[in-house]
Amino acid sequence: MTVKSTQLSRRTLLRGSGVAMALPLLDVMQSTSVAAATATTPTRVAFFYIPNGVVQSAWHPQETGTDFKLSPTLEPLTKVREKISVFTHLDRQKVPGTDGHAQAGACWLSSAAPHELSPAGYPLKKTIDQIIAAQVGDQTAFRSLELSCNPYQDNRESVYFDNISWYGHGHVARSLRDPREVFDRLFAVDQQTENGSILDLVLEDARTLNNRLGKLDQHKLDEYMQSIRTVEQQIERVTSRQAELNQLDLKRPVKTWQVMKRDEFIQVMGDLMILALRTDLTRVSTLMSSPERWSSPLKVDGLFDDKPIQHHGWTHNQSNPNVKRDLERLDRFHVEQFASLAAKMNAIPDGNGTLLDNMMFVLGSGISDGSLHVYTDLPTIIAGSANGRIATNRHDKHPTGTPIANLWLSMAQLMGVSTDRVGDSTGPLQGLLA
Repeated sequence: MTVKSTQLSRRTLLRGSGVAMALPLLDVMQSTSVAAATATTPTRVAFFYIPNGVVQSAWHPQETGTDFKLSPTLEPLTKVREKISVFTHLDRQKVPGTDGHAQAGACWLSSAAPHELSPAGYPLKKTIDQIIAAQVGDQTAFRSLELSCNPYQDNRESVYFDNISWYGHGHVARSLRDPREVFDRLFAVDQQTENGSILDLVLEDARTLNNRLGKLDQHKLDEYMQSIRTVEQQIERVTSRQAELNQLDLKRPVKTWQVMKRDEFIQVMGDLMILALRTDLTRVSTLMSSPERWSSPLKVDGLFDDKPIQHHGWTHNQSNPNVKRDLERLDRFHVEQFASLAAKMNAIPDGNGTLLDNMMFVLGSGISDGSLHVYTDLPTIIAGSANGRIATNRHDKHPTGTPIANLWLSMAQLMGVSTDRVGDSTGPLQGLLA
């Protein structure tokens, strides 16, 4: 269903905490004909993470170039194949002495070069999604949206296994895994407005306190007040979009995440991500299909006689042909989930095309082969063309040793980030652009 605009006065102000802020010229402030002639459809970016690598032999297509034949694992992409790009020989350098899986997950999107180590020993700085969010996040209600389909309430692994988005090496953008909590965060405007009145009180108290503090504490308080202002602006933006959101007839998820089937859980979280992207509540999102490593049993309904499996343990037993075959089925399951979300995006009109046309929807893993713990030839797919700027329906095999950071650099530049280096990048990814 297409989101319809409601006419808005050019004199409309955002109001909060006793101040008024003018809005930029919006499509909704113009007549339909003028808006159609001047509107620019935004590009969005989202990342879909699969843990523990893939079975390499069943993943990689044998042909390169356009109209290549999909590999057995990638066959679920058939319906959207004309809008995908497959990349091989994209690498990350592994730093020895730290956990291979924690580094794979937490550092997959990292902007750190291999020698730039965090205090924990990982090459981890601000991740590429947050670099992009810093560029475009002030144009949407939410800077970014981080989601996880981790089915366990009790985390048995450290923070590095269950999060792929980081504001910096010591500051995680912690992922949400309760669909109802995500829904309320995005769409429960009444609840957010109530919080807004509390923020006004906090800000007034902060201003009163400021005169009694030294310079260092004033600086700390100023940072705190800025974070409060960010939340305040977020509430105002969500509230101003409510008329459009109401037309979608949104329904809060009913089932709790603990009782959802694996595909159901992933699709519900993906649907919420798509809602946030299509309504322009955010333009940056990450979605983890499962935590990295994770030796706890995981049930994948419809597969493996509905018995719980241990994905991580299986990856270390690929010499057993039966285990390898089951791993291939699990890899294909993850591709099916990604393909289903891409197809949903492709069915949503957006600008002169579809939401998928205006996306860079990336599927990947921070480790290529879970049995060997290597980061070479990482599985990487992009669905969407970033408003027609990325060439699609092709398989690019890059020179051995090409940093995946080259792809992150290109994506950042396509999203308007002014930079010529990300992590250990050597330049934009060759052949990416249409």
